[in-house]
Amino acid sequence: MTTLFIADIHLGNEHPEISQRFCDFLRSEARSAEALYILGDLFEVWIGDDGMQPEHEAAIAALRELTVSGVPVYVMHGNRDFLLGKEFEAMSGCKLIDDPIVINLYGRPTLLMHGDTLCTDDHDYLQFRTQTRNSQWQQQFLSQSVEQRVAIARHYREESRKRSQGKSQEIMDVNSEAVIDIMERYGVARLIHGHTHRPAVHDIEVDLHPAQRIVLGDWYEQMSVLRCDESGCRLSNIG
Repeated sequence: MTTLFIADIHLGNEHPEISQRFCDFLRSEARSAEALYILGDLFEVWIGDDGMQPEHEAAIAALRELTVSGVPVYVMHGNRDFLLGKEFEAMSGCKLIDDPIVINLYGRPTLLMHGDTLCTDDHDYLQFRTQTRNSQWQQQFLSQSVEQRVAIARHYREESRKRSQGKSQEIMDVNSEAVIDIMERYGVARLIHGHTHRPAVHDIEVDLHPAQRIVLGDWYEQMSVLRCDESGCRLSNIG
């Protein structure tokens, strides 16, 4: 059997065709998987479990169908949907997992991350991330009405777009030293992550031994899927 990894689907109302493709994927290939891992940014924005938007309903229903069928689905918080919580788990049947986390992938310890914390040269983003992961900030945000939260999220997104336009691609990509540091810390020779939207398999060296960093692509253009089994991992696009 095969374990599937995807990231950065960014489900929302701007690209309704992605939601349809995602649901089709869940009802076809994913049905025969041993497990499905979604490594962050399943949703373009998630303002809290009590604020699920209409454009999210089809995907959550399809996730529920998949988990009820017996396929475990593991979801990691991304930089867009870090407010996913227990109600989302109950609605979808998915299980939220830590970032980072090490899993035993067919006998090989493998580190899974969303990838945003590896972009250590993007100081503005890391400062914003620290703010929004603060429990007090989250409580204050969630105490506001759904309409207020939608407006705040839209404002943050526009500000993020403006800031990104002025940054180099190198700043928004992972820092190679940060990659080596965390792989050494967890004692792994393989890392799988998303976030950068730059699908690739990088052969690197960790502790003087061969290692691998696999980057998942987004679903705007690439519809990137990583398929892993006992023989190894293969990164490709759907369609």
